[in-house]
Amino acid sequence: QVQLVESGGGLVQAGGSLRLACEASRPTFSSYGMGWFRQVPGKEREFVAAISSSGGGILYSDSVQGRFTISRDNAKNTVYLQMNSVKVDDTAVYYCAAARSAYSTRKSTYAYWGQGTQVTVSS
Repeated sequence: QVQLVESGGGLVQAGGSLRLACEASRPTFSSYGMGWFRQVPGKEREFVAAISSSGGGILYSDSVQGRFTISRDNAKNTVYLQMNSVKVDDTAVYYCAAARSAYSTRKSTYAYWGQGTQVTVSS
């Protein structure tokens, strides 16, 4: 069982920056691929970014490519999402997710999910 706790959400103006963090409970964190997803009310949860267990493989959605950066610190059991040049459309609840020895754009890959952190971008 992996417990994930997100932090760093809040209110930010369009064009600004925010950094989300997700800390995992397992000391074997380095064996897990990690993903960030987001969801707005009434819509499907959508992929944002993912990173392999080693950090050598990274994926982004087209909507955040070039603006967001995913990274991880295996010594701290933490994955980050640096959000730059945020837009109103980035407003959502952001979730991190973990998958044993895998990472992808698909929700079904991930067995473990955090509770989410709200990001609100004002115009």
